[in-house]
Amino acid sequence: MAKTLIQAFFLMFLSTFVIIISDTGSKLLSDDGFSQFWVAWARFAIAAIILLPFSGLKIPELRGLLDWRVVLRAGLIVTTTCAVLTAIKTEPMANAFGGFFISPIVSYFLSWLFLRERISWPRSILLGISFIGVLTVVRPGFGMTTGMTLAVLAGFTHGAYLMTTRWLVGTFRPRFLLMSQLIIGGIILLPFAASDNPAMTMDRTWFLALAAFGSAFGNLIMVLTNRTTPASVVAPLVYLQLVSATFMGFMVFGQIPDVLTMIGLTIIVCAGLSSLWFAGRGR
Repeated sequence: MAKTLIQAFFLMFLSTFVIIISDTGSKLLSDDGFSQFWVAWARFAIAAIILLPFSGLKIPELRGLLDWRVVLRAGLIVTTTCAVLTAIKTEPMANAFGGFFISPIVSYFLSWLFLRERISWPRSILLGISFIGVLTVVRPGFGMTTGMTLAVLAGFTHGAYLMTTRWLVGTFRPRFLLMSQLIIGGIILLPFAASDNPAMTMDRTWFLALAAFGSAFGNLIMVLTNRTTPASVVAPLVYLQLVSATFMGFMVFGQIPDVLTMIGLTIIVCAGLSSLWFAGRGR
């Protein structure tokens, strides 16, 4: 168990860090005048091209792209991505991801409500503590900004996305589910991308490479980790994304979270990682 935990910790830290690098590249493009919808489309489309050789996608499986459940799941991750990219245009990355991390709470209770998954008091209490951390970061009623509202919206849609993933994982292959969200996402966002015709420079090409390759390989690492590691171990490690977001926000944009935000982020990470202890004991 200890070896599995160490391996999962390393892979999930690498995955979340690479995904945050993708979000950093996306923010750099947005700050340079690119539409966040064009950036989102580029991430989905280029990631689909990069990961296609690794997907094992077969022609008969293409019918699954028309399944309403698969389309719904893809629509949820498209909404999440666009909301996050819009949020980080105006909010520090650590703050935005602090609000976004209402996602595990939403997923937990939606899975109980719709999938009849078992819930436990220890994990419910830890999620309640995590929610206090989210409220500390978001501060609703105390000048909550549009950016933070979008970050929380992204958390809700991402929580629903995680629930639908668990719903469909017994019906479709994990790599098919990954490819389906990339292909359908690229199609959904194509009209928005077609209305934008940005001129590419060397710097912008580098930013786009960070955004697209980071998204592709971060998600690939996460899928491969899920194949060999129990979901109860992987899920809490997603909280490492907050550490990566805080680090990249400081290193690239000079963003230093205020005291209340740091307290909230610490609460979220500690409560999330603490659930590993209970997950390892089946509680």
